Amino acid sequence: MKMAEKKQGYSSTVQNKGAGSKKNTFDGKIQYLSLDQLVDFKNHPFKVEMNTELFELMQSIEKEGVLVPLLARPNLAGEGYELIAGHRRKAAGKWAGVGKVPVMVVELDDNQAVIAMVDSNLQREHIKPSEKAFAYRMRLEAMKQQGRRTDLTLSQVGTKSKDNPTLSVAKVVAGYDELGEWKLQNDSVKMRTDEMLARQVGESRNQIARYIRLTYLIPKILDMVDEGIIAFTVAVELSYLNEEEQYELHAVMDMEQCTPSLSQANRLKRMSQSGELDMDAIYLVLEEEKPNQREQIRIRSDRLNPYFPKDFTDRQKIELIESLVKEWHWEQMQSKSR
Repeated sequence: MKMAEKKQGYSSTVQNKGAGSKKNTFDGKIQYLSLDQLVDFKNHPFKVEMNTELFELMQSIEKEGVLVPLLARPNLAGEGYELIAGHRRKAAGKWAGVGKVPVMVVELDDNQAVIAMVDSNLQREHIKPSEKAFAYRMRLEAMKQQGRRTDLTLSQVGTKSKDNPTLSVAKVVAGYDELGEWKLQNDSVKMRTDEMLARQVGESRNQIARYIRLTYLIPKILDMVDEGIIAFTVAVELSYLNEEEQYELHAVMDMEQCTPSLSQANRLKRMSQSGELDMDAIYLVLEEEKPNQREQIRIRSDRLNPYFPKDFTDRQKIELIESLVKEWHWEQMQSKSR
């Protein structure tokens, strides 16, 4: 596989499944479309940022063009096409000055489009907690909607009667299995939707539920989670605070330049649930000194990553920074002694 292909990523294969689906004029056809014809997917949870990775993708497109087609469907809200997968390739192509890009146009309903959009983006190497949170929530809801298709529910195959009391009742339901294949299944043994999602993405059901809790955070606190200022487990606890309480908490954190520990976040959650949480209570909880509270210097990793070899671990980065600071300190001491 060429390096450029790896950088540009792969879109998931999409098939329009379902009973009685009509053959359409779009499925499987690749067209060269102007970037202006592509409308971003509604509520797309994955951010496109002007960072080193996008710059490298732009250079790849400049050199070899867009090797992997984007995925889109006819725009139901107007003219053009709604982009399902390939938002980063679109941005990089625009940056590179590309006029048209290859696009595979398919006809998908809203649920199929959401699933395809999420699956194609979950393959990315770096995904922020907020991106994964909204992606899981959107995909889970789409899967549930597919499972509620009453037009695919068949009638009962039998009923109990006085003449035959041993005859059991079974309801047969049509839906999609964990591989996305359409099939008939016994409703009594139907797999939970969140369990199906857990198997597909390689996470536990509980972890998926924790990620989805992050979608209840206000944007300012969610940004702090993405930046690593607030730990994931702490953020899950804070998500149980109502919107007003979260804004008050953010104001206190901003003024006091502090964040709650896990135990403090749990206390805030319990106080919120009992109706005892206000700004004064938030101050009292946060002003308590944490056992491991120390003055810290925080530097966003993306500011330093361009200067390290790509195969460096976090531990190696820290050791290198520490050795360079020690060397600088030694040189300062030497110059003063002269």
